[in-house]
Amino acid sequence: MRKLVLTAIVATVGCSAAGQPQPTESIARSTQSVTASDDDGRSKIPKLRWVTPGQESSDGGVSGSSGGGTLVSHWQTLNNAAPFYAGTALLLTDGTVLVQDQGTTPGWWKLTPDSSGSYLNGTWTQTAPPPNGYQPAYYASAVLPDGRVIFEGGEYLSWNDAETTQGAIYDPVKDQWTSVAPPAGWTTIGDADSVVLADGRFYLADCCSKNAAVLDPKTLTWTPFGMTGKADANSEEGWTLLPDGDLLTVDTTNFADMKHTEIFSPRTATWTSAGDTPALLADIATTGSPSFEMGPQLLRPDGTVFAVGATGHNAVYHVSTGRWTAAPDFPNIPGQGQLDTADGPAALLPDGHVLVVTSPGVYQAPIHMFEFDGASLAEIAAPPNAPNDSSYYGSFLVLPTGQILFTDFSNDIEIYTPPAGEAQAQCDWAPQIDSRCGLETLELGKTYSISGTQLHGLSAGAAYGDDEQAATNYPLVRVSYRATGHVSYLRTHDHSSMSIARGAYGSTSFDVSATQETGEAELVVVANGVASAPISVKIAR
Repeated sequence: MRKLVLTAIVATVGCSAAGQPQPTESIARSTQSVTASDDDGRSKIPKLRWVTPGQESSDGGVSGSSGGGTLVSHWQTLNNAAPFYAGTALLLTDGTVLVQDQGTTPGWWKLTPDSSGSYLNGTWTQTAPPPNGYQPAYYASAVLPDGRVIFEGGEYLSWNDAETTQGAIYDPVKDQWTSVAPPAGWTTIGDADSVVLADGRFYLADCCSKNAAVLDPKTLTWTPFGMTGKADANSEEGWTLLPDGDLLTVDTTNFADMKHTEIFSPRTATWTSAGDTPALLADIATTGSPSFEMGPQLLRPDGTVFAVGATGHNAVYHVSTGRWTAAPDFPNIPGQGQLDTADGPAALLPDGHVLVVTSPGVYQAPIHMFEFDGASLAEIAAPPNAPNDSSYYGSFLVLPTGQILFTDFSNDIEIYTPPAGEAQAQCDWAPQIDSRCGLETLELGKTYSISGTQLHGLSAGAAYGDDEQAATNYPLVRVSYRATGHVSYLRTHDHSSMSIARGAYGSTSFDVSATQETGEAELVVVANGVASAPISVKIAR
């Protein structure tokens, strides 16, 4: 289902061994039955407007009100406003953030944290322009194991209708783009599903068929892969990487069984049934004008997948048993309607809670923000642009600080910091550095290898679905200098694995640049905002 094209642009300026903390407020499961409705008004939705950022509260957060009363959030606006209209954001392996300019000029920008590691005080630099004016909206994306970034397809090109087969790879070291030809015979990619498999291969869907293929990033060649047994087309689906390397999806166009889900095994290259969800999640009504949208599906460290519905219903998949159970419904807000996520982001917080964006009805505004702790939903205050946003405007990125970066096609980029006392991961979720690594002294201009377990975390970190992917299940190396208090990231690359299995062993290379600060420091490996225990290093000439 096509979303509205953005046409009006107006200028705007450590870990805890204890169990997970529970939210102080929760929203009881709604007893109202929610189904996809016949909404003839979808074509009349107002076009998205760029808006001036809202006012922050005195403590740097933002006060907001929704449904259950006013809560004080922990949203903060970047101190250096983006000089562009921000779309998808991806975390590079040197700790910088790559953000798409969704304004009138094709391009990407990098946000670099300050010397203390603060993204709120980060600075902007523009990258080289993408090839052939490639400016997609709603597409496949991933950070590859070698540190480069791939983009494939697009539902729009420069906000003109398309299901383009264009693609490109960005090399952040060379600040250079390379065009990527589509798989042989494909006529569409569009707003496609994609994932980096546990073995490091990039797996891509065709938005509009059952076609899928894997990419060899060295030769930029595609091989058809994994179409056997697929029950429906890939359209509007999201893929969730599981601890055993399989993928989970909720069908969105399967009229034979509208609650059906599937598992893909890369080992056998086949799809099989994963059973039915307790309630209908996709907007797949057989009458009216269904959008076929789904919400995000995100794996939590406890081995459950929170699947967010476009119908107000939600569900949980239990990886260990292969069973589905009901999750709390989103509330029905008086004067607004039933909240849902018909396309929209979710992100994993360090404590295992899932942050998710909702809005009332398909493609409607305003947004509401919730945290899911595995049992209940707690609403938090939303960022300043909430009154103008629908769930699909939003993008989340998990920062290595454990904060969440939020973009919504405006130049108001926000960062969510979990409340104090609710931000700690359990110690057995963190990366564990191998004691045999021998990294006591690191010399400028050299490359080193670091190994250990869970270097890629226990989840992809963030999810949206078919329209974008911003996974962060790869290791970053962060150093904190004892004498100056400065913080920097050493670029990682060539990860041996992308597995998110508990206890999985892996390694990565990292570079100590010739201009790196020297001195005694603490080094940690970070994945999905969760850091390992530190080791002492000396960076020397």
